Amino acid sequence: MPSVALDLGVHEISFCEVAGGAVMMRRTVRSLDSLQDLLGPSSSPARVAIEACREAWAVHDKLRDWGHDVLVVDTTRARQLGIGQHGRKNDRLDAEALARAVERGGIPLAHVLSPHRRAIRHQLAVRRALVETRAQYVTTVRGILRACGHKLARCTTEGFLTVLSAAALPAETRQLDGPLVTALEMLTPQIALADAALEQLCTHEPVIVRLTTAPGVGLVVAAAFVSVVDEAKRFHHAHQLASYLGLVPLEDTSGGRGKQRLGSITKQGNAYLRALLTQAAHTILRHKSGDDPLRRWAKAIDERRGRHVAVVALARRLSGVLWAMWRDGTVYDAQSAAVASAKGLRLQAQSIEQQAQSMKEAAVKTRRRQRSIDKGLEAAGATARSRPVSTSRRASMH
Repeated sequence: MPSVALDLGVHEISFCEVAGGAVMMRRTVRSLDSLQDLLGPSSSPARVAIEACREAWAVHDKLRDWGHDVLVVDTTRARQLGIGQHGRKNDRLDAEALARAVERGGIPLAHVLSPHRRAIRHQLAVRRALVETRAQYVTTVRGILRACGHKLARCTTEGFLTVLSAAALPAETRQLDGPLVTALEMLTPQIALADAALEQLCTHEPVIVRLTTAPGVGLVVAAAFVSVVDEAKRFHHAHQLASYLGLVPLEDTSGGRGKQRLGSITKQGNAYLRALLTQAAHTILRHKSGDDPLRRWAKAIDERRGRHVAVVALARRLSGVLWAMWRDGTVYDAQSAAVASAKGLRLQAQSIEQQAQSMKEAAVKTRRRQRSIDKGLEAAGATARSRPVSTSRRASMH
C-alpha cells in the first residue's frame, strides 16, 4: 500500500509519496479534488497521513470515501516525526516528513470525532460566537452610557434590551447607541434559535441528559463535554482526561531534584470546554443553599488555598465525575461523589428510583432552559415593537 502524506494549507495542499525511503512523487494543488488522478475513487488504496487541523475532518471523510486508510496525525507530537528538524519547515518538507513516517510506522494518531458529535461542536461554535458578541455589545453600550453620565440598573444580559428601552435617556444618546441596539435586537432571537437547534441535536444523545444531573452542569456544558471527549472509554482514568483538557499542573522535577515542583495548569486541549467547566465550578461554589459533597470539598480548598485554586481543582474533579458517569452509564450520585477520589467514581448499583429522580431533576433543567429560549424570542419581539424611534429615523420615514 503506497505511503502518502498531505500537508493541508489554507491556499494549497502539498502531496508527497514515498517508497523504499525515496520520494516517488510530489505535487502542489489548490484543492483535494485536483488530486483525483492520484487519490480518487479509481486509484489504488493508500495509507494517507494528514495533520489534525480545521479541514482535517472533511478531508478525512472524503479520502475514506475514496477507499484510503487515513491517518490523522496528532500535531502536538508532530516533531517526533521529523517535522521542522534543523529549523527547516515548509509545506513540501512537512509532507515529505509525514510520508516517510507513514512508511516507517508508529504515527501518533489524533482522535477523529464522530459525525454527530462534530455537528454538536459546530452548533456550539455558532452559539458561542453569538453569545460572546451579544455580551461585548452590551458591555460597549453600558460603557457609552456611563461616559455620557447615565447608568442603567443591573440586569441579566437577556433582559438588557428591556431595561434599556424603559430607561429615560436623551434622544442623542439613543441615536448614538442605535446601531448597537439594532444589532442586539437581531442577536437575541438568533441566540434563541441556536439554543433550540442545539437542544434538537442533543435529543439524539441520551448521555447528555444524564450528565446534566450533575450540579452546575446544564445542556451547554454537557454537550460541549460530549463533543470533545466523544468516547469515554478512550481514556483509561480521570487523570488522563484532565491532562487531555489541560486541567493538570505543569511539572518540573527533572534533574534529580528531591522536591516535586508544580506550576499552573497546562491549558492544553479544548479551551472552550475548560472555560465551561470552570464556570460550572463557580456555579457550584456560589450555590449557598446546597450541601453537595463536591461543594464542601471545594470550600475546604478555598479556605486553605484561595478561591482560584479551589475553582480549578473543582473543575478538574468535575471532569472526572462526568467521565465516570458516562463510562458507567449512571446519573450523578452525591453519596458516591463524597467518597470518590479525583480518579473517578466507582461503579455503583443504583436503584431505579434513584435514577428516575435524577432524570426528573435533569428534565426540570431542560424545561427551565426551554422557557428561557421562549422568553428570548418573546422579549426580542416586544423590544423591537416598543423601541423609541430616533429623530433621524422619523425623518427618513417621512
